[in-house]
Amino acid sequence: MQELNFVSPDDIRAAFSAAMSAMYRAEVPAYGTLMDLVKAVNAETLERDPALAGQLRQTDGLERISGERHGAIRLGTPAELKMMRRVFAVMGMEPVGYYDLSASGVPVHSTAFRPVGAAALARNPFRVFTSLLRLDLIADAGLRAEAEAVLAARSIFTAEAAALTATFEAKGGLTRAEADRFVLAVLETFRWHDRAAVPAALYRRLHAAHRLVADVVSFRGPHINHLTPRTLDIDAVQARMPHHGIAPKAVVEGPPARNCPILLRQTSFKALEEPVSFRDADGTWTPGSHTARFGEIESRGIALTPKGRVLYDTLLDRSRALVPPKADGSNADAYRAALADAFSPFPDTWAEIRAEGLGYFEYSLTDTAFGAPAAGMDLDALVAAGFVRFDPVIYEDFLPVSAAGIFQSNLGDAAAQAFSADPNKARFEDELGAAVLDEFAHYAAIEQASIDRCLSRLAGAMAAE
Repeated sequence: MQELNFVSPDDIRAAFSAAMSAMYRAEVPAYGTLMDLVKAVNAETLERDPALAGQLRQTDGLERISGERHGAIRLGTPAELKMMRRVFAVMGMEPVGYYDLSASGVPVHSTAFRPVGAAALARNPFRVFTSLLRLDLIADAGLRAEAEAVLAARSIFTAEAAALTATFEAKGGLTRAEADRFVLAVLETFRWHDRAAVPAALYRRLHAAHRLVADVVSFRGPHINHLTPRTLDIDAVQARMPHHGIAPKAVVEGPPARNCPILLRQTSFKALEEPVSFRDADGTWTPGSHTARFGEIESRGIALTPKGRVLYDTLLDRSRALVPPKADGSNADAYRAALADAFSPFPDTWAEIRAEGLGYFEYSLTDTAFGAPAAGMDLDALVAAGFVRFDPVIYEDFLPVSAAGIFQSNLGDAAAQAFSADPNKARFEDELGAAVLDEFAHYAAIEQASIDRCLSRLAGAMAAE
C-alpha cells in the first residue's frame, strides 16, 4: 500500500530540528559554543549524580537530553499563523496552551507547537514557541495601518512548502523524497534576512512603538530568534558562559534552584546586534543594525497540577513584588535572594509534592511487585509497600512570565509597556483555526494512563497465578 512509503511525522520533525540547528549554528556561531558548553555540563552532572542518571534511564529520558531543544518565532498575521499550524502538523506538532504576554509588556499572544505522545516525544521533543503580533495594542493608528500593509504584502512560505503541505493533507503523508524537499522548503521561512523589508524611517518608528514590533514587521520572514538546548544544571551553564565569551542575561527566569526541579527555568545569552540594510526611496541600500537573535538554555522539572501552579504563581508574584528583576542585572543578587525566600513554602521532596497533589507523576511497577500480596491494595498502599514507583512527569510547555522575561532581557527595560488589553484566547484560537490543547488535561491523562497500566498488569499477573 502507498502509505507504507510515507515518512512518519516524527522523522520529519527530527530532520527539521537537525536542519534548523545546523542553520542556526552557521548563522549564530555563539549558539554552537553554547551547545558545546551545555553538552559538557550535562556530562559532568550525570557523572556526579548517578541517581539522576538512573531516573532518566528509567523514564527513557537519558537519550533525549542531547536532542532536547525548542525554538521561537514571531508571526505577523492570522493567515501566517493558520498556515504555520498546517506546516507543523506535517511534523506531528500540535498547538498546546495559550500564553498572553501583553500583561508582561510584550504585545503578543502565543502557543507552543509540539509533539504530545510519549513515543513522539521520545523520538524527538522539538517544540516551537509561536507568537502572533497584536498590532491592536499599538496606540498609533497610522503606524498600525502601515504595519498591517507591510505584513499583508509579504509571503513567508515558499510555493514548494505550501504545495507539499497540501500534498500531506491530501494523501495523509509524504514520501522520503517529498519529506526531504519539505524540510528544505520550510527551513527558508526561518532563515535570517539581512535586508529589511521597510525603509529605515519606518523601521525607526516601529522600533519606537516597540522593539518587538520592529522585529516582526521589518523583515520578509519570521527568522528563528533563538534555539534552546536542555541542560541538567542551568546555574553551572549561566556561571560559565562569560568564560566562553558569551554574555548571559542577568538572572535565570522561573523558580529558584531546587532539589526537585519544578516547571521550567530559562536563561540566555544577550541578543546580538547584527548588520542589516534598509532600502531608500532612490533604491539604494543603507547600512544599519538590528538586535533580535540570541541563544537560550532551559532546565525542565515536574509538570505541576492546577493546585501546584496556583502556588507557584503566588510565590513568583510575591518575590517579584519585593524585588522586580532589572534587565541590566543591577539587582540580580537581591532578586535571587527574594526568589529563594519566597519559594521556601513549596515542598522540595518528590514524596511531599505527590502527597500534597502539587505535581503529576508517572507510575511504574518495581521488580518486587510481581508475586507480592498486592490484591485489594490502592495506589498509595502499593507505593508505600514499594511495589510501585513514581517519577515526575516532565513539563514540556512554557511559562508566560518567563518568556516575557527572556524577550525583555534582549529588548531592554524600556521595551516593557503596560498594555490594557485582556488575554483573548478565543480570538487567538479563531486566528489559529483550531483549539489549543489544555496542558493540565494532557498531563493528568499521562498520569492516569500510567496508573491504569500498573493496576492492569498487577491484576493480570494475579489472574495468571
